[in-house]
Amino acid sequence: MAVIHRTTMKPGKLELLGAWLPTRPWYAGTGEPQLDRAGGFRLDDPRGEVGIEFMVVTDASGDRPVAYQVPVTYRGAPLEGADDALIGTSEHGVLGRRWVYDAAHDPVFVAQALALLRGRAEPQAQSVSDTPDPAVTVVPAGDGPSDLGASTARDGKDRTDILLDGATLVVSRVLGAGEPAGARGHVGAPWRLPDGGEARGRFLALFDGAAQPPAQG
Repeated sequence: MAVIHRTTMKPGKLELLGAWLPTRPWYAGTGEPQLDRAGGFRLDDPRGEVGIEFMVVTDASGDRPVAYQVPVTYRGAPLEGADDALIGTSEHGVLGRRWVYDAAHDPVFVAQALALLRGRAEPQAQSVSDTPDPAVTVVPAGDGPSDLGASTARDGKDRTDILLDGATLVVSRVLGAGEPAGARGHVGAPWRLPDGGEARGRFLALFDGAAQPPAQG
């Protein structure tokens, strides 16, 4: 199980994301992000080498707050061939330098996200060690291999499609936006609203073949 260290990261997660988010095609803001943490959860790497965190941040820089989902992976060394997916590096108070990646491009994340959808991994609390998160719900994708081969991530207007062998793993980026229908399985979780309320939505979904755009209207 992943151990949550009560320590510092310099620069911090929000600082890293504040510089990175405006470079994404699914970022809807027009100025410098004003970010607050709004939720998330974690997955364990069976080898204990890579940290996997689903982060939700709310950006208040625009006319209305927008909640973004940013799954990230934390590594103790650079991920070969993933320079374009690097969010930044940070000095961890216990673990030393960490390379922080957009998880959609990290094969460890993809494997564990598929394991979650197959019922072979358990969502963990974001900020407490060795504690499952019952707020995360999974509609299982059914029988099938947990490894669907090499993946390629493509960013869209409000989501990232991870293209696999005969399937697509969809990562919702703008939470609350339209969701494509026909998923074999999906993962839902809550996040906090700026007014103190709570919203729920789809974080991940697995489709046979290519996922279609969400219905309009």
